[in-house]
Amino acid sequence: MLPRRLAIDGLTGLFAVGGLTLLVIGASPAPPPPERPAAAPAPAVSELIPIASSAAPAPVVETRGMAASVPVRLAIPAIGIDTSLMSLGLNPDGTVEVPPLKSGAPAGWYRNLRTPGEVGPAVLLGHVDTAHDGPAVFYRLRDLRPGDTASVRRADGSVAVFVVERVVEVPKTDFPTDAVYGPVGYPALRIVTCGGTFDHVRHEYRGNILVYARLERSS
Repeated sequence: MLPRRLAIDGLTGLFAVGGLTLLVIGASPAPPPPERPAAAPAPAVSELIPIASSAAPAPVVETRGMAASVPVRLAIPAIGIDTSLMSLGLNPDGTVEVPPLKSGAPAGWYRNLRTPGEVGPAVLLGHVDTAHDGPAVFYRLRDLRPGDTASVRRADGSVAVFVVERVVEVPKTDFPTDAVYGPVGYPALRIVTCGGTFDHVRHEYRGNILVYARLERSS
């Protein structure tokens, strides 16, 4: 389990109309941890619903982690994404910050975990669409397939290239907190947006689209 000082135990994906909000349940805001927890095996994800699993993931070459460096840009050629990355933390009420709710907003990196390329999970979040502006940065996220790549340029000039292993859709009521935010023993990337069907009564999406990727190489 992820240490409670990260203030993300019980984290649930909650996506309102045109936007993305992650609600921290039973925890209070906390600064980034003073030291990094030891890596642990990835938790089981048997509850996940596969979206794309027909293609085999590309061979994983990179096994060592990179030094910490803040991510500044994300590119996913297969779905036409090329976006800057903003830093996201926790709001005073314990919820995770999200990018501005507009179509041109960038994706964001949750800074209380790893930077992309380090051993452990790095989490990126972004909107799928907005009520007024239409498609947003992660509008085509669900179209990713195993073997597609995502490149993260970092502040030190290095680039971490991840290969997609699986893309899943989950009900927001069953958000797999440990699988997304929990420690793993390799450099991992998780990309999160809202998805599934739209609840016109509650004015929110019923699910989340999650991309699980692993570091393939760095330069």
